[in-house]
Amino acid sequence: MAHDHGHDGAVHGRRLALVLAITGTVLVLEVVGALLTGSLALLADAGHLLTDSAGLVLALLAVRLGQRPADDRRTWGYSRAETLAAAGQAVLLLAVGGYVLVEGVRRLLEPTSVASTGMLVFGVVGLVGNAASLAVLSGSRSANLNLRAAFLEVLLDAVGSLAVVVAAVVIAVTGWTRADAVVSLLIGVLILPRTIALLRDATRVLLETTPAGLDLADVRRHILEVPHVQEVHDLHASQIATGLPVLSAHVVVDDACFYDGHLPRLLDDLQHCVAEHFDLSVAHSTFQFEQAAHVSHEAPGHR
Repeated sequence: MAHDHGHDGAVHGRRLALVLAITGTVLVLEVVGALLTGSLALLADAGHLLTDSAGLVLALLAVRLGQRPADDRRTWGYSRAETLAAAGQAVLLLAVGGYVLVEGVRRLLEPTSVASTGMLVFGVVGLVGNAASLAVLSGSRSANLNLRAAFLEVLLDAVGSLAVVVAAVVIAVTGWTRADAVVSLLIGVLILPRTIALLRDATRVLLETTPAGLDLADVRRHILEVPHVQEVHDLHASQIATGLPVLSAHVVVDDACFYDGHLPRLLDDLQHCVAEHFDLSVAHSTFQFEQAAHVSHEAPGHR
């Protein structure tokens, strides 16, 4: 199984490296295009590509770190590196989105001349590059938060490049230079909401909140329905990384279970219950069995 994860990580790493190369090339071309044409839309798209490049470097680093084995100091290995990378990408994107919105409004009020032909050429180049990156990442986009972030960024880039192309055509045909500012605002609007959602998901993992869709009250109820269970406390659930939920609980059971050899069977029942009803990995659920009298030894606030 570990071999499979290592193979997947290597594949994801190669795909991210290829996308990084494509993105870096398009970034340089769009910066040149923005300087030559005076297009804010191209500059906004180039700024987005700059954060994408930094984000892809983080994502690639996370994949490399994620392949390192766990040890006594890092018992989960570097699994959470993907979440840190996704959070970093989201913060960068928020900064770019804010700048684009502010500058777009300024240009909307004070339009400047734009070389539409050059804008169109560089917009098409960006669109082709983004389409190639999307094709590379399409097979891995649901693998984890890290790759989801990378795919989302490239997808937004593709939409931005398409908008640049449309704006260039509008300016060439009608002479309405504010189309450049409008497209810039559109790119900013596209960046912010989904980026906020990505940052929210990453923050939930980092704060070790209960995984989305998991009702701890329902988990408690199911555990209490298992024969010989009297009480459940210190029930916690969190997520180390994508696809790696963990659950732990202190379970008060009948005193007889400690003497009649029933505890191993009870542990199997509890792990089966959690895995069957809540799709949590049996390997990552931990139960501490206690007698009723042990409650007096519990620390205040953890009963």
